[in-house]
Amino acid sequence: MIKVRNFICSPCSRSEIAEFIERNHYSGSINGCIADFCFRLDRGEEMIGAAFFGRMAMRNQWKRFADSEDEVTELRRLCCVDDTPKNTESFFIGSMLRWLKKNTPIKVVVSYADLEHGHEGTIYKASNFEFDGFRKGAKVIVHNGRRYHDKAIRTTYKGELKPFAKRLKQALEDGTAHYETTKGKNAYTYALRG
Repeated sequence: MIKVRNFICSPCSRSEIAEFIERNHYSGSINGCIADFCFRLDRGEEMIGAAFFGRMAMRNQWKRFADSEDEVTELRRLCCVDDTPKNTESFFIGSMLRWLKKNTPIKVVVSYADLEHGHEGTIYKASNFEFDGFRKGAKVIVHNGRRYHDKAIRTTYKGELKPFAKRLKQALEDGTAHYETTKGKNAYTYALRG
């Protein structure tokens, strides 16, 4: 029987984990996410988990947590395949936190449990994160059965709206997409250093 402690957590590139996250994470997407630190979790030769940390989704939100934007990172995506043993996610999180503490100047890690998808934050509590309060729901765009952050329609490249943003904006205009308000999120923080 393979034990969780024998799994290997290692830093990797975004391209190594992008497809895995899009296939296994409830959001089905990594669009619009900045990935500063990417990790994979392997059981032998098989990738069984992936995650990445990056700048916070909302501009200037980092100011709630530290004196400098470089001292804060957000756990933007985390997922494991369904047949992993108990404690796999907390082992993965713990391994990544130790790496961040050793290799970066980051002081605070922030993560959100999305109530819209039934996530209360149990894994963060098990990983010694502190509850930092409830954040009210936000407006999202629903298109073809998927949800997109409202800022997706403002995503630019070299001063031009990206093709995806143009298509989403058009879908709102022609009625094939619409806005909804989410249930909100529970916020959690983990202090890597004082």
